[in-house]
Amino acid sequence: MKNYGYIRTAAASPRVKVADVAFNRDECERLIDEAVEKQVSLLVFPELSVTGYTCADLFGTNLLIDSAEEAVAHIAEHTRGLTATVVVGAPVRYHGKLYNCAVVIRNGQIKGIVPKIYLPSYNEFYEPRWFSPGSDFLSGNIHNEGRFLCDGKNFVREGFRGEVTYAGTRCNISPNILFTIGHATFAIEMCEDLWTPIPPSLYHAVTGAHIIVNLSGSNEILLKHKYRKNLVCQHSAHSLSGYIYASASYGESTQDMVFTGSSLIYENGTLMAEAERFSLVSTMIVADLDIDKLVNLRQRQSSFHYVTPDGTGAATYAQLYSRVDIGSPAPTDLEKCLCREVEAHPFVHSGPHTDERCEEILSLQVHGLVTRLDHIQAKTAVIGISGGLDSTLALLVTVKAFDKLGWSRDRIIGVTMPGLGTSGRTRTNADDLMEALGITTRAISVVPSVEQHFRDIGHDPSVMDTTYENAQARERTQILMDISNQTGGLVIGTGDLSELALGWCTYNGDHMSMYGVNASIPKTLVRYLCRWAGKTLQGVAANGRKASDIISDIADTPISPELIPTDDRGEIAQLTEDLVGPYELHDFFLYHFIRFGASPEKIFFLARKAFGGKYSPEVIKHWLRTFFKRFIGQQFKRSCMPDGPKVGSVSLSPRGDWRMPSDAKWALFINSIDELK
Repeated sequence: MKNYGYIRTAAASPRVKVADVAFNRDECERLIDEAVEKQVSLLVFPELSVTGYTCADLFGTNLLIDSAEEAVAHIAEHTRGLTATVVVGAPVRYHGKLYNCAVVIRNGQIKGIVPKIYLPSYNEFYEPRWFSPGSDFLSGNIHNEGRFLCDGKNFVREGFRGEVTYAGTRCNISPNILFTIGHATFAIEMCEDLWTPIPPSLYHAVTGAHIIVNLSGSNEILLKHKYRKNLVCQHSAHSLSGYIYASASYGESTQDMVFTGSSLIYENGTLMAEAERFSLVSTMIVADLDIDKLVNLRQRQSSFHYVTPDGTGAATYAQLYSRVDIGSPAPTDLEKCLCREVEAHPFVHSGPHTDERCEEILSLQVHGLVTRLDHIQAKTAVIGISGGLDSTLALLVTVKAFDKLGWSRDRIIGVTMPGLGTSGRTRTNADDLMEALGITTRAISVVPSVEQHFRDIGHDPSVMDTTYENAQARERTQILMDISNQTGGLVIGTGDLSELALGWCTYNGDHMSMYGVNASIPKTLVRYLCRWAGKTLQGVAANGRKASDIISDIADTPISPELIPTDDRGEIAQLTEDLVGPYELHDFFLYHFIRFGASPEKIFFLARKAFGGKYSPEVIKHWLRTFFKRFIGQQFKRSCMPDGPKVGSVSLSPRGDWRMPSDAKWALFINSIDELK
């Protein structure tokens, strides 16, 4: 089964009975079986899950500690023949000390033991009363088998670890162990470790851990849950990691604390799964983490691999770690079930805080334009208004920029340039919108000049080819540029990110401007922003039409360059999405290719998940082929694109985010697509 770079992970919050090791063992084994049924590769239990976190001074009794070891041995035997890797929490004796540990188990064997480093001794916590810190293994306080190496400045201990026979298995015990399952590497920190100023997982991540596992016994108090989520979210984001947080739940002693099973799984700052808190039964959350994505992000972020400001790199710290190859991940049928949400429209935010997101996007566009207008002390802004989505958004941004500068809107010159394919619907919408917004308008038909141009170059106007279309686009650009010169203004570009990606613009025609405010706004987001902005224009109207209604009709109008004559009914005859494909598909392809470097095979898989009920695999494959052929073949247009503000994480500016030779070949990508089944 193809894993597409994913690994299935789970965090369990079992119901426990304090000091009832047999009950806890059986519940862990039941949840292991459930995880195996769900094809989980990595299952994480909470801190001290075998005994219960709240045993307190009972941790000082031999019977409890010995029983815990027997339970771990029983759990290990239960995993024999299974493909899931299991991490349980247990108290472990080593050299006369007791450590709060995570025990990693696979196929009947203990693969390693990781002790908790930071033991809380404040407020309701008293862990140093019973446990020794895992820092013992890093400071030389216990017997070890490491050796010293010089990193050029200091002596550091290589592979500092102990060895212990526990639950019938000889294994390493150390905070610094990296465990590898197939293509994924994980490391462990425990509860308080995360809450410290410099969590151990930061070193784990830069040394190679894609996933951080946290066995936690965190209790609940007012507002702690929100803080905890923010902490895990931000930590997974700046460590570019997956983070599995398994928290203690129902059954822990409520003598002084309450435990609610607040388990979480994050990936690079995105919440993948969250357990229901306050449950009276065991819970388990499952998520497929994208290891390929994390690897790609780390590869691109050059500063990620520097651990200290003086340039000390991860290679130096790698000497402090031992590595354990656990084996292959569990066979996981991702075609049948993918345990993560795949957004069909990744550029469009539809959750909470939508208004805030839209306002932020427009503010970025506006601020970029304000800076440029103010810098050159432009007397006017000149925009070609077509009655389409892109020019509508550009106009709204320009109006907001002029308002912010305190400049009169009559210094914005909106130019309609009806051509050989302009429809009455778009012309009316353009005129009404400009009037509603109170800008200066000019109407200049390009038909006479284009027809003269055809005569000049000897082109038959009945041949509606590329020359026929591009002549109109270039004539419009010439008009805008000359009006700009005439009025001391700035030509505002209207083209969007999707058009740049596909090269769906006329070179030195609509491709060119003096500042492109939509340069990093994809088509799906342009439509969304226009609808949102239209709703904010209360009390604005023209010719008896509300501005919001005008913009709504613009958003509903089929996307077209309107370069081919209308049909017999005066309707738009040239539909862009019939020619290059649905923009929602192309925006989806673009996002995953540029943002995460996904292969065509993976993009095809994800698109089938996102659009399965709307487009057939054959249709998706067809337009995926179109996307890569056009994206790679049209780079020359992006190589000389105008300035424009970066708004989101995906941008194609050759000065900022995307540098590619204009003569790159598409064969590698097209051949890959042709092989897809």
